Amino acid sequence: MQLSEVCVVDVACCSRQTTIREAARLMRKHHIGDLIVVDDPDGARSPAGIITDRDIVIEVLGKDLDPATTVVGDVMIKYSKLVIARDTEEVEAAAERMRTHGVRRVPVVDHSGSLVGVVTLDDLLELHARQAGVLSEIVAKQRSHEKRSRR
Repeated sequence: MQLSEVCVVDVACCSRQTTIREAARLMRKHHIGDLIVVDDPDGARSPAGIITDRDIVIEVLGKDLDPATTVVGDVMIKYSKLVIARDTEEVEAAAERMRTHGVRRVPVVDHSGSLVGVVTLDDLLELHARQAGVLSEIVAKQRSHEKRSRR
């Protein structure tokens, strides 16, 4: 299964110049714990980094920085460390990359490098739980069928 089939496409984004206060408000508004930081938010939306609620707590509040004047670009996970995936990539390959790099969320880009979605550990856990449920139903139905046919 390709990432384009499972990634969340309604991605909340901000720019490097967004203040931490505004980033926190966006997270609250969208009920999420991260924002994808993009260059050219109104254009191609190329991922530049990620800012998480944890970054805000550890890097801003924990260091007594002012959320009204500190900008996302000062505390985000930088592009050199940003793990991204292509929308045509298989889910298993993205999950392995997440494991290798120890990240819980990965921006998903198209062939031109523009943001098309994000896939998170929670998304993958939900997908695998659904698949496990389907397999469990197969076992239950097979047992039921066997009981009916061997009376």
